[in-house]
Amino acid sequence: MYTNLKERTGALLAAAEDGDLASKLVDQFLILLIALNVFAVILQSVSLIGARFGGFFTWFEVVSVAVFSVEYVCRLWTATLSPHYHHPVVGRLKYALTPMALVDLVAIAPFFLSFIGVDLRFLRVLRLFRMFRILKLGRYSSALQAFGRVFSRTRAELALVGFTLLVALVLVSSLMYLVEGEVQPELFSSIPAAMWWSIVTLTTVGYGDAVPVTDLGRILGAFVAIAGIGLYALPTGILGAAFVQEMREERGGNAQVKKQDLD
Repeated sequence: MYTNLKERTGALLAAAEDGDLASKLVDQFLILLIALNVFAVILQSVSLIGARFGGFFTWFEVVSVAVFSVEYVCRLWTATLSPHYHHPVVGRLKYALTPMALVDLVAIAPFFLSFIGVDLRFLRVLRLFRMFRILKLGRYSSALQAFGRVFSRTRAELALVGFTLLVALVLVSSLMYLVEGEVQPELFSSIPAAMWWSIVTLTTVGYGDAVPVTDLGRILGAFVAIAGIGLYALPTGILGAAFVQEMREERGGNAQVKKQDLD
């Protein structure tokens, strides 16, 4: 089944298959450790808790980084088992640049960078980067993986919608600057300043901190608010349709596998 330690290590770190109890235990342990790390970062942000249990948080961080570092090194070591990364050097470099490998690196990098002489503000940012460990859960969640496939499948359509929204934002901001600029120079002093109103209106948030006062401005504002509902419904419809298709394909594949097992 497994001819050497490298293959067994790769199987343990891969998504657990049916019947592989050791791999499932490794997955569950890493999922629990990731969840505890996120919870610890949240609790440590509370000054009273952080000051009282600072020693425990430090100890827990050291242990967590040690585990995640071993995991990262093992994944780099076993990456060459895949045909895509078979070269011992180039293959591992290619793997290290994949999204999930970068997430693994970001999960441990703040700890090691904290030993470099940096100011306290940058150190605080590095500590908050530990929250990125929650992205490691994507490796173990089939639902998150499905969402990733949906976004990948619809990237062209989403890019088109994004470009359309960008064009609408620029046009609406320009028109509102022309209409309201002289009347409200403190709110619509330039096209970039008018973009704030355009964003909150197109997204139908409408904070009310910047509103048109002229009749023409109000007409334009009403049109933009109505158009914003339709524009932001586009990506929802695209993602919804793609997600339904993904679920149908996944269920169809599972049904086919079960049929083959019965045969």
